[in-house]
Amino acid sequence: MKESYDRDVLLHIITRLNRLIVILFIALVIIPILIINKDTIADSMSELFVSGEVQPYQKPKVDENAISYWNAYNTDFIRDSVYKAQIIYGKDLIAHTAKYLGPNGSVKKITNGLNCQNCHLEGGSKTFGNNYGSVASLYPKFRPRSGSEVSIPERINGCFERSMNGEALDVDSEEMKAMVAYMEYIGSNVPNGEKAEGSGLKDVAYLDRPADPENGKVVYENKCASCHMPDGQGALNLDKVEYLYPPLWGEQSFNDGAGLSRITKMARYVKYNMPFGVQHDAPELSDEETWDVSAYILSQYRPHLETPNDWPDLTLKPIDHPFGPYADNFSEQQHKYGPFKAILNVRNK
Repeated sequence: MKESYDRDVLLHIITRLNRLIVILFIALVIIPILIINKDTIADSMSELFVSGEVQPYQKPKVDENAISYWNAYNTDFIRDSVYKAQIIYGKDLIAHTAKYLGPNGSVKKITNGLNCQNCHLEGGSKTFGNNYGSVASLYPKFRPRSGSEVSIPERINGCFERSMNGEALDVDSEEMKAMVAYMEYIGSNVPNGEKAEGSGLKDVAYLDRPADPENGKVVYENKCASCHMPDGQGALNLDKVEYLYPPLWGEQSFNDGAGLSRITKMARYVKYNMPFGVQHDAPELSDEETWDVSAYILSQYRPHLETPNDWPDLTLKPIDHPFGPYADNFSEQQHKYGPFKAILNVRNK
């Protein structure tokens, strides 16, 4: 019994000695570190405590210029199968308008064969690609071109008659209802009355000279002709129903009543979207190239549209509208190609 007792006492003593050795080892390591870094530790403590109180949290600085651009509301969120089918049909009509409503359309034959998506890129969802981000939030709205309030169907028909050089679509048709539903849905994440960031087109700085079609021809041949063809007539898909690359002038292109027949609209579209695949934050063309190639495209023949009722208030007519009359004394040539700063100076007086 005595031997067992002695063994237990010895084990107890050894255990306590081991603990003491560990404590001494830690002390020998930590204390020198504290002594060496005492100034740094003191500074850190002084930052945390002032008169015994903890300092309030300092919010990190945020770049106030950072912009969150609009993204189309995801159609995957739709649970109603009937409503979802209408939205999907509307999106398909935007992307493949000619398939349904072009010269070989399966529903009607009322357009020149262009697709809405040729101007409103990526189904009207691309940032600064002439997208539909602000359609739901801002329409109906007053438009100076007509001098009246315009609804979404009226705006769509304006494109059918001008950009697609065709006929108006029946506002009660399933196709019109589907396109309106699609535009309203993808923009439903924008508060009513507000403009979506990145909607429409991005501005391009004005030149101090007129845009030059001759210079633009060179740019076109080097940057555009490989897709839109040297004659500007684009390229059809193999099925001959839709354009792979749309015509930029000629009978099958947009007429001279369309928005893109104005050079500032064309330049803003080209600068941040062309050549195809370019993004707005990494353009390939210089400002000079952009204005000149736009001038070259718009110097070519395109269908004419009589618009006697456009711009009832001439003071609201765009400075780059290619046809008179105007509220100023600048020539039609200068209104078409610039320079525009002088016109703006008069306009802003």
